[in-house]
Amino acid sequence: MKYTVSIEIALPLERVAQLLADPAHIPKWLRGVVLHEPLSGVHGQVGTKSRVVMEMGQQKFEATETITRREPVDLGSIPKGSTVRFEREIVTEGMWNVARERLTEVGPDTTLWVSENEYRFSGLLMRLVGLLMPGTFRKQSQQHMQDFKAFAEYGIDVRKGPG
Repeated sequence: MKYTVSIEIALPLERVAQLLADPAHIPKWLRGVVLHEPLSGVHGQVGTKSRVVMEMGQQKFEATETITRREPVDLGSIPKGSTVRFEREIVTEGMWNVARERLTEVGPDTTLWVSENEYRFSGLLMRLVGLLMPGTFRKQSQQHMQDFKAFAEYGIDVRKGPG
């Protein structure tokens, strides 16, 4: 299963990239995250493997995330006209996912975030979930992007709600 979602964020490219890459901010916008800890490497750097624990409703699942691409490495001085790329692979029992994130400047204070996602399922249960509920995955990705936008633009923390 493959899909692409996108959103515009009313902040400069460099600021969006820095907020997205900062591990301290993950719980503020990634709804359902319980834990995101590096097992090896430095958070956000290529090759880093992290343990990720998420809760969705009554379901709790654990996965391993591997950072496979980050360009540019230095997010403190992104050359004009550049595209920032983050790619990661997430593996859990019955599911493999790769996410390819692209950030581009569409104006001096506007960034476009495009997220390409690919899922593969193994095992009967996960294959059924993929077949019967493909829109759920897209909807969840779009929700994460909207939550990040609200956090980046207005400081809204998903754990606390507005204010």
